[in-house]
Amino acid sequence: METVSIIGATGLFCLAAVLVIGWALNAYNRLVRQRNQVQASWAQIDVQLKRRYDLVPNLVETVKGYAAHERGTLEAVLAARSGAMAAAVTPGVAVRAGAEEVLTRTLGRLLALAEAYPNLKANQNFAALHSELTRTEDKIAYARQFYNSAVQTYNTSVQSVPINVIAGLGGFRSTDYFEALDGERAAVRVRS
Repeated sequence: METVSIIGATGLFCLAAVLVIGWALNAYNRLVRQRNQVQASWAQIDVQLKRRYDLVPNLVETVKGYAAHERGTLEAVLAARSGAMAAAVTPGVAVRAGAEEVLTRTLGRLLALAEAYPNLKANQNFAALHSELTRTEDKIAYARQFYNSAVQTYNTSVQSVPINVIAGLGGFRSTDYFEALDGERAAVRVRS
C-alpha cells in the first residue's frame, strides 16, 4: 500500500511538472508570436513611410514649377525627408517619430502653398500627388494604430504575472509605442 502511495505521489508530481512545463512553453510561444506581430506591424509602418518618401521629390518638383520663389519651403521639405530617411536606419521609435514629425510639419507647409497659388492647386499632377500623399498618410495612421495595438498586447504579456517570469528568462522586453508628436496630431489633409 505504501508503494502505491509513493507511485501515486510521484505520478502527481510528474503530472504537475508536465503541466508547468507545458504552460511555460505555451507562454514562451505566445510571447514569440506577439513579438513577431510587433515586428511585422513595424515593417508595415516602414513600407508606408518609404512610400511617402518616394512621393516627396515629385511633389516638390511640381510645386517648384509654380512657386519657385518658395525655395526655403522646398529645401526644408527635402531636408526633412533626408532626416526622416536617415532616422529610418537608427534604432529607437522615439528618434523615428521625431524625424517623421519634422517631415509632416514641412509637408503641411508645402501643401499650404496650394492655397496661395491657384494655378498650382488646379494642376492635375499636383492634385494627383496630393491625393496620393493623403491616402498614404491615412495608411501610415492605420499602420501606427495597428503597431501600437500589437505593442500594447505584447507589453501587457511581458509585464503580466506570471508570464513576466518567462519573459525575463526568454529575454523579452517591453517595446515603445510609436506616438504621434505635436506636429503629427493633425495629419496632412486635402484642403478644398
